[in-house]
Amino acid sequence: MSTTNTSYRTGEYAEREGDYICEAGRRLTLKEGDKFPYCPITGLDTNWYYAES
Repeated sequence: MSTTNTSYRTGEYAEREGDYICEAGRRLTLKEGDKFPYCPITGLDTNWYYAES
């Protein structure tokens, strides 16, 4: 059975399309395969969390 992560680090790739929120609270829409960017607020590595609808 395949599992999907709900959190990702800067530089990892999105496993599915959707909205993600960084630790600073900024929401970003990514497509499957997009690379998670640095935090748009701090400019540093961050954790991104899948935003459940």
